[in-house]
This record gives sequence, C-alpha cells and structure tokens, in this order.
Amino acid sequence: MTILPADETLTHEGFIEDAGEASILLIACGALAREILALTKANGWTHMTLTCLPAKYHLYPDKITEAVEEAVLKHRDDYDEIFVVYADCGTGGLLQAKCDELGVKMVEGPHCYSFFEGNEAFSERSENGEITAFYLTDFLVKQFDAFIWKPMGLDRHPELRDMIFGNYTKLVYQAQIKDPALVEKAQVCAERLGLEFEYRFTGYGDLETALRDVSTGA
Repeated sequence: MTILPADETLTHEGFIEDAGEASILLIACGALAREILALTKANGWTHMTLTCLPAKYHLYPDKITEAVEEAVLKHRDDYDEIFVVYADCGTGGLLQAKCDELGVKMVEGPHCYSFFEGNEAFSERSENGEITAFYLTDFLVKQFDAFIWKPMGLDRHPELRDMIFGNYTKLVYQAQIKDPALVEKAQVCAERLGLEFEYRFTGYGDLETALRDVSTGA
C-alpha cells in the first residue's frame, strides 16, 4: 500500500506506509483513511495507492466534487484505474455525475453511515422509521469536538443544542472496530447532545465489499 505525499489539495493526514508498485489509485475522504489502511493491510492489497482529500470537507460538501475532479485529472495518467472512495456525501448527485463524466467509479450510497451499515440494511431501517437518528462513526467519535460540537457553535452557545437536535431521538454509534474506550466516548457524546444511545458494530460494511471488487476487477 502506497500513500501519496500531500500537496495543497491532497493530504494523507499523517499516515505513512511502505511504498510499493501500485496500479489502482484510491481518492478518499480523509475520514476514511484509517479504515482503508486497515482493509488494504488485512487483505494484502499492495497494488493500491491511497490519497485523501481533507476530512474537513465532511463539513463543506460543496467542495468535494471539484476537489475530486482535480485529483483525478492530476493522477489519472499514472494509474490503470482510479476509484473514488466517497458516497454522495451531500453533493446532491453532483459527485456521481462528475465521476461518470470522468469515467471513474465511486462507492455506492448516500453517505458513509449508509455504506458502513450496508446500503440495503440502512435503507430498510430508514423505510421502517429510523429518521430521527444522529450517526457517528469511529472517526467522528474521536473527532466529535472538531467536527460536531465546535462547527455547530455548541462550544460557544450550548443553548443551541435543543434547537439543532430537538428532532433527533437517539445517537447511533456505528463502530468499525471493537474498542470499549470509543464506546464510552460515544456514550458521552450522546449525553452531551441529550440523546439516547445505541451501539451498532457494523465493521466496514459495503466499504470492504467495494474495495474488494475494485481490487479484483469485479
């Protein structure tokens, strides 16, 4: 597994792996870096190279499509295949349209909460009424203050909590790894938001399936 060095657009967010020959480039959200590294290591996918766009684009989905296009155009001549490790992620279909235009594939689903759970299972839960759940992944539990609490202004105006989360009933922690410390932290996050807590071990869900298909050319 190779990780491209960072430049103004792309960042590997501090992860370092042994370099190696690669024919597939993964252009991923920085919030998925650890999960992708874990999967590539476990499966021996040494022919893949990873480069990550800043995880903060999770907060600014309007930046994702342009940044992905820039990354594809910059690197497409150096790889046999490029795979975009984003779902729609709030782009309103623009990312899928751009990937189609560029001739590259991307992860299916509306967002990472869906493909971690499994798109089919997530859709069934939504159809059965789970529309008042607020989701956290391993990354978002670890970065709760930086990606949830502070950007929403709750550090400065905690009185906004009930206005922002008043229509939610529970916080669902979709765990990719089994870590009691993260479960405990996720419970604290739920308490801070005034929500009931539910733990689900999802593993890597459809992310693993998608990367395996890309790896094998399925």
